[in-house]
Amino acid sequence: MPEESCERKMAFNYERAFSRNIGWATIEEQQLLRGKKVAIAGMGGVGGHHAVNLARLGVGSFHLADFDEFEVHNMNRQSGCDMSTLGQRKLSVMSDRVLAINPEAKISAFPEGVNAKNIDAFLKDVDIYVDGLDAFVLDVRRAVFQGCHERGIPAITVAPVGMGAALMNFMPKKMSFEKFFGFDDSQTDVQKIFRFVCGMTPSFIHMKSLVVRQRFDLSNKSAPSTSMGCYLAAGVAGTEVLKILLDRGPVICAPRGLHFDSYSYCTRRTWMPFGGSNPIFNLKVKLLEYLSQKGPASQKKSLRQS
Repeated sequence: MPEESCERKMAFNYERAFSRNIGWATIEEQQLLRGKKVAIAGMGGVGGHHAVNLARLGVGSFHLADFDEFEVHNMNRQSGCDMSTLGQRKLSVMSDRVLAINPEAKISAFPEGVNAKNIDAFLKDVDIYVDGLDAFVLDVRRAVFQGCHERGIPAITVAPVGMGAALMNFMPKKMSFEKFFGFDDSQTDVQKIFRFVCGMTPSFIHMKSLVVRQRFDLSNKSAPSTSMGCYLAAGVAGTEVLKILLDRGPVICAPRGLHFDSYSYCTRRTWMPFGGSNPIFNLKVKLLEYLSQKGPASQKKSLRQS
């Protein structure tokens, strides 16, 4: 290949790289995205998809956090996991993938994950937080969402649920993450997990596609996953990031949410007034706790009926 042609192929130009976004965003809006900073905690199941998706959207700066390495059981869903990356740090792999999409991107890396010592730095000057933490990592998730609430930072969580995705936005001066899920420090870790699952997916429409019930065991912090759920979650989150950062009008936010299940073709717009103090919500939590003790056979019938 001639040297001039090779240089032309290797050259990066932001405007050309993201020119196909124009139409769904204006030229001016694309430049606004270029100047925005997004924080993502977790580079595994869905967080890695968020990073890649938002890099392709043209977001210019990132705070990325993860302390883990890729393992073979991550292969079914995690964006950066393949045979060439097993044993490598998720944060390093996904940072490289963001830079491979946009070499101009600015990345602040947090290789110890998010903790009490670095949460201020992690949230410093960010425009929005996108949750990529494992479903069962609730103490860190609570701290990050509370940090966003105190700082007036919009925060998004989109759970990859089965073959679908469940969205909750937590906007400044609106209902907080803590109030919506009704968490308190007297609850056990398992009780918090039940509250999180019921809050994200109160309709349980995803349970129709679960064919091996024993794999869904919240008491032991175990649940199956799919790549479809992760890709759908990243698509939903990317759309919310675009709307919020570009101030494209109102977005649904807690206590309202959205749950889409591609397997059953069902969509539910959820509403839980008063959040964690809602009596219907607390009944659902109690039902899930009860069914978890009775086993998968009872869950199948009761959750569908609920």
